[in-house]
Amino acid sequence: MGRTFVVALGGSTLRPEAQEDRARWFGRLRQVVLSMEGEGRRLGLVVGGGAPAREGIALASTVLSDRSALDEVGIAATRLNATVLQQVLMDVGLDVAAEVPTSIDAAASLLDAHHVVVMGGTVPGHTTDAVAVELARAAGASTCIIATNVDRVYDADPRTNEDAQSFAEMTIDELAAITGIDEALAPGASSVVDPIAVGHAKRGAIDLVVLDGRDLSRLEAALEGKAFDGTLIRSNR
Repeated sequence: MGRTFVVALGGSTLRPEAQEDRARWFGRLRQVVLSMEGEGRRLGLVVGGGAPAREGIALASTVLSDRSALDEVGIAATRLNATVLQQVLMDVGLDVAAEVPTSIDAAASLLDAHHVVVMGGTVPGHTTDAVAVELARAAGASTCIIATNVDRVYDADPRTNEDAQSFAEMTIDELAAITGIDEALAPGASSVVDPIAVGHAKRGAIDLVVLDGRDLSRLEAALEGKAFDGTLIRSNR
């Protein structure tokens, strides 16, 4: 069996503003996954909720205050996005699991039988970053790629701090000092890497990669072990 790779794919990457850019992005992703399958490599894709999750949580929060209930709304959005991506990949004949798993154990089992598994969230309190790191550990992958809408890790938010410094490489402890560790984010909130995912990566000795998933050439380079534009976070193994 070929190597197994796990990617946390931010929900925002699925929705470029221009319609033609969406079609181009999906087409390029198909090419990347087709190449991986042709080489016998297996891929777990854990898809975030993006705009549908934020919109659903905003709507529900007008009458709901329970954090777990709001998380369930977000999880439903991640599974919607996962189904979209699953169908897009199945449409070109890729060996994609027909089930969108709802647990880590189910996803890892499906990766034993298929080249591609697509899933969303699992339980309240865990973002899809955390799910992806858990899946990487369960499936025997040494690295989890966080493909999001930022180009790399910074020591401060570059959107509000022009002096923010970026990292090409760092340790998991250095990342934890920036993001925090093992602290659940509020429903709909985001961080460059979810603090719970950071904790899972530290304990599981999983390396992380953070890159801009809107540019699939960066994701392809990271999957192929080539130099890529992003941040490599080394675990303590």
